[in-house]
Amino acid sequence: MESAGSTGRPSWVAVDGPAGAGKSTLARALARELGFRYVDTGATYRAAALAALEAGLSPDDPAHHARIVELVRSLDLRLGVDPNTDGPTPVFLNGRDVSAAVRSLEVGQAASSVARIPEVRHILAGYQRHLAEEGPCVMDGRDIGTVVLPEAPVKLFVTASLEERARRRAGELLALGEGQAAGDVDLGALTEQLKARDQQDTSRSASPLMAAPDAVTLDTTGQDFETVLRRALLVCRERLGGGD
Repeated sequence: MESAGSTGRPSWVAVDGPAGAGKSTLARALARELGFRYVDTGATYRAAALAALEAGLSPDDPAHHARIVELVRSLDLRLGVDPNTDGPTPVFLNGRDVSAAVRSLEVGQAASSVARIPEVRHILAGYQRHLAEEGPCVMDGRDIGTVVLPEAPVKLFVTASLEERARRRAGELLALGEGQAAGDVDLGALTEQLKARDQQDTSRSASPLMAAPDAVTLDTTGQDFETVLRRALLVCRERLGGGD
């Protein structure tokens, strides 16, 4: 049963946006401030991608798609939803902790391809919806406000310039050990990868990345995080409390 706020609507906050825009950081902080659970839907696609790669299946090969769909359908996927957890979202795949493994650059690239398979999106969207129905939550992804939780009273679309997103992603990779020093991360290559990811996400036939008509857009380019968080909290409290 959906958990509703004072307006009778479900207490859900949908946070969408492109890779590297800061939506996950913002969503987790919002969940902490509101006392809600945090659902990182990107982790579900990364888990599916990891499972496919480990099974020797390529998300970029249409001949493998049917087998990937069946694999994803059979997965025992568990996602941590505590916003106070330090580090990446806990992810358990068939009883194995893959929280670090799903954050690799290889898996991230494969996740974008996995997300283009309509049947996979349908399966994972059902899982994501199930998590939301367990109670108030802040959920981030690329189609939360448009597909997974279209009735969420709060919808935020978080964006930033391509250059700033690339710098942020470089910092994330360094923190995760993908590079031993700043020079080990090719900022130009990351920029091109993000540009390609944007093209994939916005042009796919199944649930393309877009802002919901009633979403509030937050451009975080050059913005102090606390300022962005305050703006987002204001929107949340107005809409969850019945404000216009």
